[in-house]
Amino acid sequence: MPIAEAAPGVSIEYETFGDPADPAVLLVIGLSAQMIAWHEDFCRALAERGRYVIRYDNRDSGLSTKFDDHPVDMGRFTGAVSSGDISSALAMAPYTLTDMADDGLGLLTALGIEHAHVVGSSMGGMIAQTMAINRPARLLTLTSMMSSTGEPDYGQANAEAQAVLSSPKPSDREGYISAAERELTWASKRYGNPARLRELAAASYDRAHYPAGAGRQLGAMILGGSRADALRTVRVPTLVIHGLDDTLIDPSGGRRTADLVPGAELLLLPDMGHDRPRELWPEIIDALVAHTR
Repeated sequence: MPIAEAAPGVSIEYETFGDPADPAVLLVIGLSAQMIAWHEDFCRALAERGRYVIRYDNRDSGLSTKFDDHPVDMGRFTGAVSSGDISSALAMAPYTLTDMADDGLGLLTALGIEHAHVVGSSMGGMIAQTMAINRPARLLTLTSMMSSTGEPDYGQANAEAQAVLSSPKPSDREGYISAAERELTWASKRYGNPARLRELAAASYDRAHYPAGAGRQLGAMILGGSRADALRTVRVPTLVIHGLDDTLIDPSGGRRTADLVPGAELLLLPDMGHDRPRELWPEIIDALVAHTR
């Protein structure tokens, strides 16, 4: 797969699907996930509907640039944030959500694409929102999927999901793959599939197992703070998609996003959790195609 220089010293691994003459759709993935979490079959199905689909690894994940020279002590970091010592927290974090947003836009520039439809999932939704806030002229549309606004009163995980998210995963391949089944706690109640979770975990482990990046990405997300005021100024046509089974980012996060962005459309899916079940791909893809015309 190709690599593009998205920013000085930052190389981004990406893959494209479809005809470059079609409208570009940039898919932004979430916390610690690799671009393969946007399943190849999903990307191809969207491309077959007349879209030029681009998926990529965020910095500090997959095969993109890693920030090994900037370890983050999450205990000290969260302590600084909790105490309001933001300057110390900023000094510990090597990058921000704005930097991650600029990576995606830099990738588009490297590909010769001036304007694109941007679709972000989970933390990727926060990155996509940041693109729409900071660089609205680059976005044709915004889709924020199973994400939130950075406000503490919306989109919070329930206790069980928070416990799973906070639990370290085994470092060995077999243990890592088995631990993926814990994610059923926030998956679709109807379509949650342990075999699919294990399949993605195995592919991710074999491609680029790199847990160290998660803390730095989480730090960027935490430091992003509330985007509420900024989202009120967004004029990019916006679609918000959220699963009603989502316990990792409560559906209130999606509802709040749609409430804040003027004219935003809200699609709540009853059988979707913090996942994209294959069974719901037709509905999700139909919504994306309609929104990205």
